[in-house]
Amino acid sequence: MTILQSRDARVFWRQLLLAAGPGLVAMLADTDAGSVITVAQSGAVWGYRLLLPNLLFIPFMFMAQELALRLGLGTGQGAAELVLRHMGRAPAILLLVTLVVSCFGALVSEMSGLVGAGAAFGVPVWVTVGGTVTGLIIMVTTGSYRSVERIAIFLGLFELAFFVIAWKAQPDFAQVVHETKQLPLHDHDYLYLLAANLGTSVIPWALLYQQSASVDKGLGPAQINAARTETLAGVVLCQLITSAILIAAGATFGSGGGGAPLETVEQIGTAFTATLGAAVGRVVFVLGLTGGALVATIVVCLTLAWAVGEVLGVRHSLEHHPRQAPWFYGALALMLIAGGLVVASGINLVALSVAAGVVNALLLPVVLGFLYWLARTSLPEGSRLRGAYGMAVAIAFLVTGGVALYSGLLGAL
Repeated sequence: MTILQSRDARVFWRQLLLAAGPGLVAMLADTDAGSVITVAQSGAVWGYRLLLPNLLFIPFMFMAQELALRLGLGTGQGAAELVLRHMGRAPAILLLVTLVVSCFGALVSEMSGLVGAGAAFGVPVWVTVGGTVTGLIIMVTTGSYRSVERIAIFLGLFELAFFVIAWKAQPDFAQVVHETKQLPLHDHDYLYLLAANLGTSVIPWALLYQQSASVDKGLGPAQINAARTETLAGVVLCQLITSAILIAAGATFGSGGGGAPLETVEQIGTAFTATLGAAVGRVVFVLGLTGGALVATIVVCLTLAWAVGEVLGVRHSLEHHPRQAPWFYGALALMLIAGGLVVASGINLVALSVAAGVVNALLLPVVLGFLYWLARTSLPEGSRLRGAYGMAVAIAFLVTGGVALYSGLLGAL
């Protein structure tokens, strides 16, 4: 290696350390409680038949997340702010309403996972909900973006526990390969769960979080290659964790497919822990579920609060004190409290989490459309989306949006 190459390598690694955070947090949040519940349900009902689609989501996820980070680093603005500036207030409000629906459904899923994790240790619902809401409000109102990011990454790494669960489930790999090739696209129940899996992989709020978080962190065009590398690694890690959950679920719940649907988060935990023993299994499952749920709760609340601030034109950064940015922190607190009230109401949280994934899939074309248009029009000339790659992204987004709408609408019928 020449001196010049060595210097270039050191510069790249410094840039990677500087840029690391938004993409990894977004992807750790992607493997959230809603995803765990949805994928566990998929494995219980269909065995390993949704494994291949989840792996095929990887290039589509990367294209979408790369576009979001490119917009953030290239313009220094969040998506809602860009839409307001270049398209007007009505489209910005449409994007904000889309985010409200997506984020609230996700928040309820996250809290349902936390409640299920607490129930595994006999913690009452109101204690889990109250502690979560209070703790997160204190965390975001007393810390900077970087401190919140570090906490989110630390919590998200507990999701690696799902690799242990998948290994201990001892799946029949011949059965995995056999069922992976089977895609019963004629079955409405399969399509419904396909939409839910897509909606918990390419997620509207995860896309816009990475864009706004990159801005709040102060990243710029100099970090674009490092940010892309981090994002690709995060996407691959996310889908490997998802695949581990699905394999463990197929081996534990589905008995090769055709198992009974799951009804409660506690039922998921009980079945998963059977592979590791009651004591160890419970701890491992709760750590994995809680880690993803807490990261995603932070992400969805911040995403919506940033969007509210961007549309209203008021301060919207974790670097501001709550007295300086009351709308930002108020939106965040209101979201947490409302989600806690819904979860404490006793609604069927497994069905609600799967439905939230389907809703995300149905909303996905709206967000992808905005991102694509902004990348074509609002970026500086040198980083604008165009040429062969621009055409490839357009095709990928049309395929993703088409699959989301087809499987979501037909599966719901």
